[in-house]
Amino acid sequence: MSVYSIVHGPHHCPDDTQALITSLDTNSFFSDVADLVLTRAPGRLDVMGGIADYSGSLVLQLPIADATHAILQQTTEPTLHIQSTAALNSEPRTFTMEMTELVSAAGEPIEYSTARQMFLDRNAHWAAYVAGAYLALRREKGYRFDRGARILISSNVPEGKGVSSSAALEVATMTAIAKSYGIEISQTEIALLCQRVENLIAGAPCGIMDQMTSSCGEQNRLLELLCQPSQFIGTLALPGELEVWGIDSGVRHSVGGSDYTTVRTAAFMGYRMIAEIAGLKVIPIGNGRVNVIDPLWNGYLANISPVEFEETYLQHLPSRLNGAEFLKRYEGISDRVTHVEDTVEYPIRAATAHPIYENYRVNQFAAILKQWSGLDQAAQLGDLMLGSHQSYTDCGLGSERTDLIVELVKEDNQAFLFGGRITGGGSGGTVAVLGKRGATEALTGLVEKFERATGYRPLVLSGSSTGAAGFDHFRLRRVKNAQV
Repeated sequence: MSVYSIVHGPHHCPDDTQALITSLDTNSFFSDVADLVLTRAPGRLDVMGGIADYSGSLVLQLPIADATHAILQQTTEPTLHIQSTAALNSEPRTFTMEMTELVSAAGEPIEYSTARQMFLDRNAHWAAYVAGAYLALRREKGYRFDRGARILISSNVPEGKGVSSSAALEVATMTAIAKSYGIEISQTEIALLCQRVENLIAGAPCGIMDQMTSSCGEQNRLLELLCQPSQFIGTLALPGELEVWGIDSGVRHSVGGSDYTTVRTAAFMGYRMIAEIAGLKVIPIGNGRVNVIDPLWNGYLANISPVEFEETYLQHLPSRLNGAEFLKRYEGISDRVTHVEDTVEYPIRAATAHPIYENYRVNQFAAILKQWSGLDQAAQLGDLMLGSHQSYTDCGLGSERTDLIVELVKEDNQAFLFGGRITGGGSGGTVAVLGKRGATEALTGLVEKFERATGYRPLVLSGSSTGAAGFDHFRLRRVKNAQV
């Protein structure tokens, strides 16, 4: 007999969730007093769109089978006890803090910048993604927490592989808090709050697609999201003849890395230059920031068509520009989560062009899926993915190993593997590969060739699962007098 019984939950319990519930029989982290609330949020595979999300592009994202679970038990004392048992960690990680540390002496929630520094100082950066949810709910929703919690995190989403392990952690945690404390909030709002946690507390300047997919994605369907800032269009079924895999390059990916940040900043620098050429009103607000009054494109590069860009703006953009030179002439950018560094040289032209052409590619990809007539269209989808990959490379976000995976896909000549592209923030991580469903032999051949060339056996991600919204939550109660 299990120590815990399910007193609330969906009819279907995924295998990984059931295994986690069973493991609680021998776990001493929780007390015998209060119920446990369990939530689940998957990582995501970036099929199309990627870094163009912060410039307002359409993106297509697949929630993967691997997920993060959060189990929360409220406590009477105002203390947070957090334990992570992620599969990739040799030892559990623990973190403890008083809830009062998230409140100033005047009784107001502390600033995000203060929290960011606090977690850096504690050398427990990973806990920012969990504890930060409490601060975001207090600052943005006005919710006051009188009770603390014990939170257990269990994840099999590969870390540093570009499949949004951080978003899965944030969404699972934020959802567990909302369900446990009875906070009425939609899963879309949860995604937006989780993005604030990542941007402003963890300090990673990601767009919204990761959190939205983890929160609102559907199994075996591509989340269709227009990132202006987060317009949920719907979901697209992946045709039965097709399958998408994630191939890990073995190069650790970090969305907070300098390459991603440099390219994002460069895109906003390009937008600032285009705004001046177009005669838009620009209002400097200090600290390297400006506001752009933009009735033409609503503030998003992705709304500029490729034809308009080529005819009117492309020739005016420098290939590269030093940050100090830019600030001297243009004063700042409209992005609120990055800033221009004086000494950095930015790839202005490529970074500005990327979201404009990527948005066109993603819309073409979606249109093909919506009018799917058979495998004869698969090559078109593959070519769009290859074009996206090349655009990443032009921005400086490629890597030798991700390029190798894409070259091995090309060697198949679209017999079974149709296309591939680096995903997420680039500079390593995972390559999304589109192929014929069940193309096991071709995929195995790719993996073996990659291993011979690099000495690294890549992890292959396959399958899909529902987002946190579809999973809902389980409420677990300890059975009286239960024996382990």
